[in-house]
Amino acid sequence: MSDILPSITALRILEAATRHNNFTQAAQELNITPSAVSHQIRKLEEMWGLKLFERRPRQVAQTRSGQELATFVRSFLCGIKSIIKNLNDEGERKPLRINTMTSFAYKWLVPRLGSFHERHPNIEVWISTSNKLTNFAKENFDTVIRLGAGKYPGLHSTFLLDDFVFPVCSPRVAKNLRNQIKEPANLLKQKLLYRIEDESAPTWLDWFSKAGVEIQILPEGPKFPDTNTALLAAMGDQGIALARSSLVHEELLDGHLVKLFDIDLKSPISYFLVCPLGLENVPEVSAFRDWITVEAKKAQTRYQMSPQKKGHNKTT
Repeated sequence: MSDILPSITALRILEAATRHNNFTQAAQELNITPSAVSHQIRKLEEMWGLKLFERRPRQVAQTRSGQELATFVRSFLCGIKSIIKNLNDEGERKPLRINTMTSFAYKWLVPRLGSFHERHPNIEVWISTSNKLTNFAKENFDTVIRLGAGKYPGLHSTFLLDDFVFPVCSPRVAKNLRNQIKEPANLLKQKLLYRIEDESAPTWLDWFSKAGVEIQILPEGPKFPDTNTALLAAMGDQGIALARSSLVHEELLDGHLVKLFDIDLKSPISYFLVCPLGLENVPEVSAFRDWITVEAKKAQTRYQMSPQKKGHNKTT
């Protein structure tokens, strides 16, 4: 394998070829010939000693090596683009573009942003929301907050906080059901609220399993687009929702929601702040990362020490 690094042009060709999985389409995008794309890919394969594509009649297919390298190259190119843009904009006030999940923005991030603005009045923050995976090469975000395992090839990730799920309801529902709910299995006879949008959070089946209740089919119940909407329904006396600790701390403290049972199911995924490699050192991103990691640690500690962490009922 050669120690000589490829040119940016060669990396752009590799990125386009792997994204399209087609040399002709990559050539059209880059305004070069398909043979030029093929020639450059072969040069990279020789340079690295790796096979990046399987050549088949009238088509190509990425190898595992090609896929892994393409992921890194895509983030690398995006990082260079972002850093150059930041350097060109130096001295000008530019927004810090942050994307996160809708529920997290509404219930956790936005209520806390005031302290960031006080600490960094010259950094303008633009918040957008999406529950989909982010392609930094195509989307104009500086950093995103996502639930995941924290392993994102070609990206820089910072752990923020863990999430726990548990059942909650309104104080009125809790009072009406206090003699009917003595153990977790009793919840199966009540109106359970469901979310239909996949937020990668544990489900009712997961929580019942944690509580020692093995079932395969859940009772029918109202369905809502996301966790936040289901929680609003629970506060409106409409049933029992499965809450996430990151979204209900204030509601538990002020009594708008009541936690049922001392059974917390730790989510297998956590919140991470993610950005392209190299962009983590840009001053605005670094300032936001330092601030949000402190806020996340405080929030996690408050939840662990809060008396509301204990449930309204206990298992027998």
